[in-house]
Amino acid sequence: MKAETAASTNAEPTGTRNAEPTGSLDLDKLYAARLQAARARPYLATALFALHVVESRQVPTMAVDRHWRCYVSPTFVDLMPEEDLAGVWVHEVSHLLRDHHARSDRVARERGLTGPGERLRMNIAADLEINDDVYGDGLVTPRGAVRPIMLQLPEGELMEDYLRLFRLGPLTQSLTWLDCGSGADGRDREWDLGPDGAHGLSDQERDGVRFRVAQAITGRPGDSPAGWRRWAEEAFHPPQPWRELLGAAVRSAASAAGAGDDYTYGRPSRRSAGLPGVVLPSLRRRPPRVSVVIDTSGSVSDAELGTALLEVAAIARAVGGRRDLVSVLSCDAAARTVQPLCRAEGIALMGGGGTDLRAGFARALRASPAPDVVVVLTDGQTPWPGTQPSCRTVVGLFPRRHSGTSWHENDPDYVPDAPPAWARVVELG
Repeated sequence: MKAETAASTNAEPTGTRNAEPTGSLDLDKLYAARLQAARARPYLATALFALHVVESRQVPTMAVDRHWRCYVSPTFVDLMPEEDLAGVWVHEVSHLLRDHHARSDRVARERGLTGPGERLRMNIAADLEINDDVYGDGLVTPRGAVRPIMLQLPEGELMEDYLRLFRLGPLTQSLTWLDCGSGADGRDREWDLGPDGAHGLSDQERDGVRFRVAQAITGRPGDSPAGWRRWAEEAFHPPQPWRELLGAAVRSAASAAGAGDDYTYGRPSRRSAGLPGVVLPSLRRRPPRVSVVIDTSGSVSDAELGTALLEVAAIARAVGGRRDLVSVLSCDAAARTVQPLCRAEGIALMGGGGTDLRAGFARALRASPAPDVVVVLTDGQTPWPGTQPSCRTVVGLFPRRHSGTSWHENDPDYVPDAPPAWARVVELG
């Protein structure tokens, strides 16, 4: 592969074919480009200066590994204009900030994707996620940058979504040179120094860099693109497997037979044709209604209540974003006011006493119209209803360790009952 061939963000720069390579890495030019990138994107400065440069003649252009090393071809630096190199710096560090190597590994396991062709597709998808809004406003778009419009795809999607939207074919034939390194697609390269090599960042150091970048973005959100603001929000509240499980449990309960079903005479049933003179109603599917009961007793911490509010917003997304169909009820030993969901941060959670969620169940089920799904977010230290409610139930359970004795607000020998068998239980955290 020729060094002048494009990297993951660059094609051969015009007007430089006759440039004379110096033979050694031009660090002055490379670092000047990094400084230019930091000036154009100051919120990424911490990450840009955390990258350790490794000169390598095995690398076609520039590439990164998961340990925050940046491998650079001397010839590539000689041939690229400095302003284009600034864009490459931002592109490569974006792969690491967005954790593309771990996400690619996870997607590969979940979808059974194997082989270099699939890893190339992941590299392309990761580039599409980055390049749709990272350039402009003082940062030059490197020649050959892969954009969603080139593959007739929408902008603003995540890598995992882009992977579902395209396959290798005629539109990607010109992209076979893409190689941002193992930091982009998770596949080790022959030039990687590995986990024991010099100048790699530890897990804690990498998390610290991401956190500081997220702080810089959220501190001045108007200075960053929407994709980076979304990333920063998830860096503070990273998606967890249990969140996916909780969302899946709610969606499953809401889409089960009978949930959201109702009869209407607005459209006669097709069976009416077999009964002349009789008009039968047809079955209509309506959006499901969800009632969320949040345990606000003294045994639930403020941090867990904050998590509960985040889950309320996630539950609304799980049922199609119809917040008007989601109501929230706080409950300790008594059920409080039922509140419609407008914004999760505007919900007042009242309580702090003992725990008896049976009152919350009763209050939720008395609502008109009745809910199709009741979601309970609790630490489990509560009596449960003796009979199965008329609607489906999902329990999000905050973790507790019970060793011999368990804890209760007033009784240290209290051992809580496990959630009933008719409830779908998801461990939170």
